[in-house]
Amino acid sequence: MPASGPQSMDVRMQTADAESLPYALIKLSPEVVRTLGQFTPRLSTAFANRSPPKAFRFGIGDTVSVTIFEAAAGGLFIPAEAGVRPGNFVTIPNQAVDNNGNISVPYAGPIRAKDKTPFEVQQAVVAALKNRAIDPQAVVTLIDQHASLISVLGDVRSAGRFPASASGERILDAITRAGGPISQGYDIWVTLERSGHRASVPFGALIYEPANNIFVLPSDTIYLYSQPQTFVAFGAAGTQGQYKFDAWRVSLAEAVGKQGGLSDSLADPASVFLYRGETREVAERLGIDCSKFQGPIIPVIYLVNLRDPSGYFLAQTFEMRNKDVIYVSNAASVETTKFLNFLRTIMATANDPIIYATNGYALKAAIKGVGSTTIINTPTPVGP
Repeated sequence: MPASGPQSMDVRMQTADAESLPYALIKLSPEVVRTLGQFTPRLSTAFANRSPPKAFRFGIGDTVSVTIFEAAAGGLFIPAEAGVRPGNFVTIPNQAVDNNGNISVPYAGPIRAKDKTPFEVQQAVVAALKNRAIDPQAVVTLIDQHASLISVLGDVRSAGRFPASASGERILDAITRAGGPISQGYDIWVTLERSGHRASVPFGALIYEPANNIFVLPSDTIYLYSQPQTFVAFGAAGTQGQYKFDAWRVSLAEAVGKQGGLSDSLADPASVFLYRGETREVAERLGIDCSKFQGPIIPVIYLVNLRDPSGYFLAQTFEMRNKDVIYVSNAASVETTKFLNFLRTIMATANDPIIYATNGYALKAAIKGVGSTTIINTPTPVGP
């Protein structure tokens, strides 16, 4: 019989072709929804370090200023003659942290600066001069920042590299410094790359779930790109086709509503299926035997029963993902009706010649009878 997809029983019994792709069938339940919620892509879970950034540390290429103070004149840096210079300090010309990670201080030699805080560099300078200068003190400051930069790229108004703030800033702060996204937020994705690890979330996740707006660290790369999220609807839906989320997050109930709901004359509300590929980690947490599957992605079909009133609560909490496929199977009575109509068509086709022949004989007999009556009733001609 003609159909828009597999029958409900075929999906449930997994009566697929032996050469086709195997799949796992999962009935939607509160436990399944909770398990999937733990694997929803979020920066708050992808990057365990959500604490404020560590203290600022120098890197190769940073320009550093060193000022040395002495307690009295006549020391290593302050001459004995009064009035030669104001104050009791000397400022060393600005210098960049070299490729070895050092700066040079007169009479102190190379001082390690890479991965050190300004306070730690000050202590190193004082320790190197304490036996030569008179009660030396040092002040180390950052003049120009080249190593601790944050890159913001993609669909922003002013992409570039920005110095990391010593006070700490979050992802939205860095995006704001780049001018913000150039389009509506619900189509924007944000990718954060840090130390070889990468994770992506919708832009709305940073706003509506503040836990995802984590602190950025030096050398982080933030990339914004536009990718509309879509899903596809097949079967006994109100309408079929591809639909955009038009929001940063859409539930299964909202997706069914966007496609026009279920067809009242065709759909089986107890047979709403959602097709999705899950990772092996997620599939194992759902209790699927992954030994019969190959590859890192496991084909999974989720079954939700919308004939059950509580099924709508599950559909509200089940979060759709990009490229999901919703299929609604026809009710069993629809298939029975199709078969009966098919039989009726066959019987009508077989009966048509008989009906035409019967009607033809009757018509001829009627015409013949009419002709005889006409001859009998013809008046006899009267002669002159």
